[in-house]
Order: sequence, then C-alpha cells, then structure tokens
Amino acid sequence: MANIYRPRRGSLAYSPRKRAKSHIPRFGSWPESNAEPKLQDFAGYKVGMTHVVMIDDAKNSLTVGAEISVPVTVIETPAIRVAAIRAYKQASAGDAVVAEVWSDDLDANLERVIRMPKNNDSAAGLDKMASLIADGAVKDVRAITYTVPSTITGVPKKKPDIMETAICGSDVKAKFEYAKSILGGNMNIEDVFDNGCIVDVAAITTGRGTQGPVKRWGIQLAKNKHSRQGSLRQVGTLGPWNPAHVSWRVPQLGQMGYHQRTEANKRILKISSGSDDINPDGGFLNYGLVRGNYILVKGSVPGPSKRLVRFREAARSKVSGMGEPQIVHISTQSKQG
Repeated sequence: MANIYRPRRGSLAYSPRKRAKSHIPRFGSWPESNAEPKLQDFAGYKVGMTHVVMIDDAKNSLTVGAEISVPVTVIETPAIRVAAIRAYKQASAGDAVVAEVWSDDLDANLERVIRMPKNNDSAAGLDKMASLIADGAVKDVRAITYTVPSTITGVPKKKPDIMETAICGSDVKAKFEYAKSILGGNMNIEDVFDNGCIVDVAAITTGRGTQGPVKRWGIQLAKNKHSRQGSLRQVGTLGPWNPAHVSWRVPQLGQMGYHQRTEANKRILKISSGSDDINPDGGFLNYGLVRGNYILVKGSVPGPSKRLVRFREAARSKVSGMGEPQIVHISTQSKQG
C-alpha cells in the first residue's frame, strides 16, 4: 500500500491562539541605534486601503524606472502627547523602574483611562532623575505617550491609548535631555519618521470569535461514511489511548482572530497633512473622511478600520537608502461599491 504523506493543516507558529490582552499592541524589543535621540515609535488609526501609481525605485526590479500600481493602507496619524518619562535600572530579574516623572499638562480625557497623579511636582521629579543618572544608577530612559483620538472624527471614542516608547541613542544623559524637552508636548509623525523609511507595524487582527477546527486550522471535512453519527466538521482523532493526553498540536475549536501580529519591513510611501488628495467620494468604508495627518504604508496592515496601529523603527531591515518614493497618482475612486 502506498505511503500517503501530506503536511499538517494549519501553522503552529503562533500557538496558543488566544485573544490579545489589549487592543494596544506592544513591542517586546527595540532596535539599538547610535543616532540622535528621538522617539522610536509612533501610533495611528487604520482608515482603509487604496492604490497609488508610483515610479518603481527597487534596485533589482524588472520594472525599475517604470510606473507601477501599488496597494497602500491609509493610516490617520494625529499628534501624540508625551505624558511621562520613565527611568530603568539593571536588576537581577530584568529592567526595573527607578524613577518616573509625569507632566503637569495632561489631557483631561486621560482620566478616563488612569488615575491622574495628584500633587505632581515634575520639576522635583526631574531633579531626582537627573541625580540618579549622574550617579550611574539608570540604564535606560523611555517615554510614556498617549494618543488623542478626540481630535479626529473617524474614531468614535475619547479614551486615549497609552504606550511606552523607547528613545534611540546610546547616551543616557542625552536621552534624558531629549525626553525632558518633549515632556508634556505634542509629537507629530514627521518628528519620528520620513518618507520612504522602513518600519515594523504591529496591530491586533480582526476578531472572529470561536470557530471550529475546519475554519480555524483548515482540516478536511470528514467523509459521510466516517462520521455517520457525528459532525463532519470535527477532527478525526484527538490522539492515542496511551499516553492519555491531548496534545496541543491537535487542531481543535477555539478563539480565531484578535491576535497581535507584527509585520516587519513595511515602507512608508507618503506622509502628508492634505486630506483632499486622499479622501474618496463618500469617504472610506467604516471610517469616513480623513481630516488630519495621514501616512500611506505599502501593502496591507493587520486589523480592521479604526484599529490602533503602531510603527517602530525596523529591527531587521535589509533595505536602506531607497529615499523618498515618487508617487504619480493616488486613487480616490469611491469605495462604496
């Protein structure tokens, strides 16, 4: 008899497939950089997709120099604010917080998410953190930023999304001086990224609730003869009698979607504040009109419209020096069907 072989159904790369703890994606690491201090992360809200016609500037492409059509994702990027500065030290169990300084000027809607600090004295906190840095007790300085969704109309909420953002550079004192200069201020997308740069994009995918093994893992339907008394949409076997244990590799029903996914090496094709050249007739589906700053990211981005999307400096970029892309046309054709 022939030895039938086929690959298993469904990838185990992202197991366990459980719901994300929060709709705010998190980065577990930050790329090391010796550049001038600046934020290594920014955030925006996904609008939808369209396509642009641009000049192909890929070095080894067969269509280099020619006009090509490229799908892009539109992400509205209103200004974010810096709420606090956080200092870390090296501890036996990892990095530990040694000092934290909050701004005296915080958005009123931030109280919807956290308890606002009372009797806050940012000047005294900055002096304490500066003394810790001078003594060499601080390993890293990071910023706590938050979005202001009340300034845009496409996302119907007022609660800010709070995130921790790293600051590039190798000198802790320079990081602290930069963080002190932006504490309580607004940061725009142009202050962090440029046109044509490569970034890593993180977001929470579209949630699809509880699904069976056929849709969740892609297994085959059982034949009628093999499942006369049961369902055709179930796994053939859960495993052997011995050992009496169901392996995590067995495809079973469970949560599908609403997982954090990070896509590496996405290119920002355009950063602009002129919304007239991007809005289609009738606005974007499930979002409406873009009225503020926005960016165009080449390709798709995880998550549905209105979902928070974070951008980080590319950690493993293999492409550099491509420069600013030349966009010939942006499609504003109606998305209403």
